Amino acid sequence: QVQVVESGGGLVQPGGSLRLSCVASGFTLGDYAIGWFRQAPGKEREAVSCISASDDSTYYANSVKGRFTISKDNTKNTVYLQMDSLKPEDTAVYYCAANLMRRSCGLGYATPSHEYGYWGQGTRVTVSS
Repeated sequence: QVQVVESGGGLVQPGGSLRLSCVASGFTLGDYAIGWFRQAPGKEREAVSCISASDDSTYYANSVKGRFTISKDNTKNTVYLQMDSLKPEDTAVYYCAANLMRRSCGLGYATPSHEYGYWGQGTRVTVSS
């Protein structure tokens, strides 16, 4: 059974840090480009970051560039999103998913979400004082 489980969300003060985890079962995360997305209340889902299967190249949305870091541990079938210097506008439910159509992230652009599958249930991040 294919499954993705996100964890690591929570309540954090502005300027704080969180590390999100995306653990897969039923398939090998390292065989796919893996994306992190987020959806804030009343807003559309947006791509946050991506890590390629082929060469570990990455993509970051401009809004998180320099603050978030995506990485993966193939031995644990897990992808991480380290989030530092968090801001209230980072508040959202964060999801990870596997790109079923390509192994590489876009070079400087977000690959469309319709290419992704194996979505998890998400983990909620709230940045507030």
